[in-house]
Amino acid sequence: MSVAATALTTAAVLAFLRWILYPQSPKVIPSPLRSVLPQLSSDEIGRLDYTPDIFPGARDVMTPYGSIRVYEFGPVTGRKVLMVHGITTTCQTLGRVARQLVDCSGCRVILFDLFGRGFTDGVGDLPHDARLYCTQILCALASSPLPWTGDNAFDLLGYSMGGGVAVHFATAFPNLIQSLILLAPAGLIRPERFGVAARLIFTSGIIPERVLSSITRRRLRRPLASGAKAKMTSATAESTQNAIEHAIEESTKPLDILVTEVVDEHSAAVELQEPEPQGSLWSMQVGRYVRWMLTHHDGFVHAFMGCIRDAPLIGQEEAWLALAQLVKGSSDGKGRDKLPLCVVLGRHDDVVDAQDYEVDVLPLFGGRDALAWELVPGGHEFPMTYSRPVVRAIFKFWGVSEEAYAKLGAEEAREAAMSTENAKPSASSSS
Repeated sequence: MSVAATALTTAAVLAFLRWILYPQSPKVIPSPLRSVLPQLSSDEIGRLDYTPDIFPGARDVMTPYGSIRVYEFGPVTGRKVLMVHGITTTCQTLGRVARQLVDCSGCRVILFDLFGRGFTDGVGDLPHDARLYCTQILCALASSPLPWTGDNAFDLLGYSMGGGVAVHFATAFPNLIQSLILLAPAGLIRPERFGVAARLIFTSGIIPERVLSSITRRRLRRPLASGAKAKMTSATAESTQNAIEHAIEESTKPLDILVTEVVDEHSAAVELQEPEPQGSLWSMQVGRYVRWMLTHHDGFVHAFMGCIRDAPLIGQEEAWLALAQLVKGSSDGKGRDKLPLCVVLGRHDDVVDAQDYEVDVLPLFGGRDALAWELVPGGHEFPMTYSRPVVRAIFKFWGVSEEAYAKLGAEEAREAAMSTENAKPSASSSS
């Protein structure tokens, strides 16, 4: 074979391998709303853990990045709150907090699925960084029939990775924000907790995209609570792929900025306060839907891996320093008023560690007097399993009326009574 023929054959093989191992994603990856649900019956759709009508006020917003699923509900004259969820779940994660803000305090809320989650299309050709998600927030705001812009137009709430995104949005558009509420916010997770090996694996490009996608899919498919207790395996017995998977397994505990399938085993073991009964069920429902997305949302794993590479999860000191300046206010008297900030952390959160954040974050703001700093029961899933302590912390931060607290207490009592009634043995089972 001639040198030219050999070179041509080699180039063809390399091109084929690149096509196989490093596939090019389309610009827009359709969500299950367009790719799966049209083939399902109404009964099958109704049995999903996340249905298109799970929240009121649903709309699908066409953008240059694909379709975004947005929910907007609550009194039209209510205090406006936009909420941003985390890396792996849909906006379901914040559903209990959102409903209580609406029902007890008359808020008007916007929830939406981030790109590649739920019923929002995936973005295949752009970095999944703070810029992309800040743009998505603007698209959601612009789609409302009500005005959500102007000075102090709305309160911004971000959870987990959504908290990291919210910090960037608030520093870019501070005039829009009436107050900023961060629930277990990513951004300043310590590198040793995050997993240096995992981040290197996802960002180096050494591992072919198709192989990495397959490993990530399997990792996320397993129950997340048990994933936190990965078993050690013998290095000599591991194949190359198993070694990669083991590195991801061992170093992505903080990448479980996901949601556990059930109440987190560690936090449940040490937490004295029982989780909210409906919150535990809601958490399991959300966990089941995460696994459903792995099979039925073609943009989900791509978005997850993109966020590990580029989202504001760690190393965001510059953005947080900019936020601290907004919270402290302008020293020359010419700037805007101080931006009110509330940070809510889970007492037993293994992902966003409360003690780490107290040491690393509070000094940026000059101590506790500069912001509201609240600890609530639970692990990283606390917005679902302990939603009422979260809402009480928000009410305290806002200084709402006693009527709102009373409504929240009445709702808590109703749920407790319902749980007690459901726990009673039926007449047929009693002796």
